[in-house]
Amino acid sequence: MNHTYVVIMAGGVGTRFWPFSRTSYPKQFHDVLGTGRTLLQQTADRFEGICPDSHIYIVTSDKYKDLCQEQLPQLTDDQILCEPVARNTAPCIAYACYKIAQQDPQANIIVAPADHIILKEAAFRDTIRTALAAVDGKDVLVTLGIQPSRPDTGYGYIQYLPDSEGSVKKVKTFTEKPHLELAQQFVDSGEFVWNAGIFVWNVQAIRKAFKQFLPETAEIFAEGDDIYYSDRETPFVNKAYSLCKSISIDNGIMEKADNVYVVLSDFGWSDLGTWKSLYEASEKGDNLNVIDGHILLYDTKNCIIKTPKDRLVVVNGLDGYIVAEYDNVLMICRKDEEQKVKEFVADAKERGNEFV
Repeated sequence: MNHTYVVIMAGGVGTRFWPFSRTSYPKQFHDVLGTGRTLLQQTADRFEGICPDSHIYIVTSDKYKDLCQEQLPQLTDDQILCEPVARNTAPCIAYACYKIAQQDPQANIIVAPADHIILKEAAFRDTIRTALAAVDGKDVLVTLGIQPSRPDTGYGYIQYLPDSEGSVKKVKTFTEKPHLELAQQFVDSGEFVWNAGIFVWNVQAIRKAFKQFLPETAEIFAEGDDIYYSDRETPFVNKAYSLCKSISIDNGIMEKADNVYVVLSDFGWSDLGTWKSLYEASEKGDNLNVIDGHILLYDTKNCIIKTPKDRLVVVNGLDGYIVAEYDNVLMICRKDEEQKVKEFVADAKERGNEFV
């Protein structure tokens, strides 16, 4: 635990989860599952026993610093890293890892998104410990892979070498969001897992990978080595982000490196990217409905309905719909057409920023 750190990425807006997820209050700050804890809080809670609170870092937009402090009051200002502008995951991870390296050159770092559901937390911790053992003092990059249950085109896929021993497998290829026919071939082959977007490595290995594959990003954040944890950090980071290109860690490093391994994992994972994924991860009530709110249902099935607690909502005759109300927006959409949500958001923005 002394050298274990967690970086939680909490800067996204989660457009596909609109109208619940809004620019001013994204989904990671909501209690999506009705547990009494927000997704961000649940993510931090998950690492109890893995590392101390003082080793948890949040990378978020500067717009969300107050929300992070409010929901995780145990963290200090130095543990909340504020991005002046979104630049995808590679700069976000570089900032956190280069900063942590100044505090602990032997750090083993877990990188996790703030908006995932993990139902089997004990199994998750065991998997993380397996990954930490695999990276300690070694020049390897590890990701967690989930056994696919369907040919989903919204996930990245990892092909691994099945003859490698144990649950830590050598990665052969990464494929980002394949078309349906290819996804079906991946699932049928039995040699592919979903990329969960949770990474584990030691800080020297990831710095070496940045130097090799994203040298400009490496140079930008290495210049902060004498500045992190000082009052000069914020102006330095603002300048650094103005120079960074926007690129994901998958495209920038993981797909190119030859020292990548995957831990085969089973801990009840969902990335909670969409309303449909929330429906699939939630406990179903009568007629396979998922409801959260003060709701009366008649002749309604296979729906997910999430509305304010202070409003009585009556639904009659729906099959396979999303009904979602938050603040000043009500959305009613067929579940199998949820890809239109981004279109709805774009059109709503034309009506005014208060709707998005």
